[in-house]
Amino acid sequence: MAEIVIRNTNERISGEENVREFLEKQEVLYEHWNMDKFPADLQEKFQLSDEDKQRILDAFDPEIRDLAARRGYKIWDIITLSESTPNLEDLLQKFEEVHTHSEDEIRAIVGGKGIFIIKGSEDVGYFNVELEPGDVISVPENTPHFFTLMDNKQIVAVRLFIEENGWIATPVADPQFQ
Repeated sequence: MAEIVIRNTNERISGEENVREFLEKQEVLYEHWNMDKFPADLQEKFQLSDEDKQRILDAFDPEIRDLAARRGYKIWDIITLSESTPNLEDLLQKFEEVHTHSEDEIRAIVGGKGIFIIKGSEDVGYFNVELEPGDVISVPENTPHFFTLMDNKQIVAVRLFIEENGWIATPVADPQFQ
């Protein structure tokens, strides 16, 4: 279950309803998928073949199609990152820059863990959303944020897009980010 840490106060928010309520106020979509559908033989696998990725997409097809219908997403795929990912540190460095997109950035975490760092309202500032399998989050378009991995450096996530070329990151120099 997702947990939130408000960066300027170190306040921690946990519990699905508390997390959902906080994120709604920040205009961030949060949902939770039932992970019982995830193929058992893939649960600790972070190097996936195209066939493995398709099995994950097939397992969550109803959830993906429901989300796509509600939010206008047209395409989706699987991203996986781990210590075995070539140039992982270079990729993380790129991800760990505050940026925005012209469409929502949505992730459904199905394996491993990750953190979205998002700029909230003026009274909140930046906050971390620590995600684990089953957590689905959508950062609104034009909202400063970035994504990184937790210490174990392993994640498998479903990504959904409106634009068929995926999203383009626009860097943001924000003196409020610490």
